[in-house]
Amino acid sequence: MTNIPGTARVVIIGGGVIGCSVAYHLAQKGWKEIILLERKQLTSGTTWHAAGLIAQLRATANMTKLAKYSQELYGNLEKETGVATGFKRCGSITVALTEERKEEIFRQAAMARAFGVDVEEISPNEVKNKYEHLNIDGVKAGVWLPKDGQGDPGNIALALAKGARNKGVDIFENTSVTGLITKRSLLNGGDDLFTSVAHINLVPLAGRRPDNRFVVQ
Repeated sequence: MTNIPGTARVVIIGGGVIGCSVAYHLAQKGWKEIILLERKQLTSGTTWHAAGLIAQLRATANMTKLAKYSQELYGNLEKETGVATGFKRCGSITVALTEERKEEIFRQAAMARAFGVDVEEISPNEVKNKYEHLNIDGVKAGVWLPKDGQGDPGNIALALAKGARNKGVDIFENTSVTGLITKRSLLNGGDDLFTSVAHINLVPLAGRRPDNRFVVQ
């Protein structure tokens, strides 16, 4: 039977790219006693069939900074963990078909540039030069981001999981969380610590499904 610790500082439920990323980054910050629980296998939910596009032209400052950080992280993750991510910086072009859209994407480009994103406003002819198969009839302008790219979402998640494990995170697959019981919560105010108890179904290879109590402090 899988030997899940009785206590932990953090329990992450779900082993997709988001869960693996949370585990990786908390461990990178120096957090200890982190557990990730996945009901089947890592990436077996919606992660494996995501498009995997990493585009930095965003509508808000926080989303722009997050996208910039993501392409930098994925570009180095394979070297760090030894797990291929399939990430390639093929670049991206966003085109505008109206003057209003041109103003919008140029404004986004200016914001991205302020946060250090490599971005360039380009003319319709420059759009055609970069991607000759595109019909530029009606195109007013474009924005070119050479460091945008695409990766394999499943392998990115597995690389993040490997990095998390290397930093001490315990990852348990075939482990379903069937309920949470909150005893005390910071939402109640005061200085109470958050404590929750989860009923966890373990699904070992032998097929027996024992129930465990799991305490998070």
